[in-house]
Amino acid sequence: MKKYEAIMTRKKHIILGIDPGTRITGYGVIATDLRSFEALDFGCIRPSPKLSLHERYQAIHEGVQHLLETYPIEAVSIETQFVSRNAQSALKLGMAKGVALLAATQRKIPIYEYAPKKAKVAVVGNGSATKQQVQRMMQALLHLSELPTPEDAADALALAIAHANHLKPLNSG
Repeated sequence: MKKYEAIMTRKKHIILGIDPGTRITGYGVIATDLRSFEALDFGCIRPSPKLSLHERYQAIHEGVQHLLETYPIEAVSIETQFVSRNAQSALKLGMAKGVALLAATQRKIPIYEYAPKKAKVAVVGNGSATKQQVQRMMQALLHLSELPTPEDAADALALAIAHANHLKPLNSG
């Protein structure tokens, strides 16, 4: 009976993972007791390509705000910016990341950044894992009936789990 009570009273951490992009911003919301994971929500924010860049950034900001209003998010885990050979693409991606960060900062929610390779290592064990390997591992770890799609949503879930794994050493013992 004590084991059951311990399970029922275990604190759940709610983490939002974000894979930013101007065309597709993936998101994944997980709950974890640091022993297991549960997907609460995942998907993507897809601003219309007909919108100006400024309007797309607004749509991303509003989409992240909506998630922060919907769930009791304790932490945001976001992908560090990929340094592209194309400076213009890197700037656009950085601005998409910035509006997502602004939404969390406005609510005083802590933000943690993880490199794509670090998130892949956290969930697959290999920093060079393919997008499909990440999707399959997210399906297994989160007990999903189907692969999480699009790939950006699976990446966002992986970012959330990477942060949950980062919490484990601080809370175990």
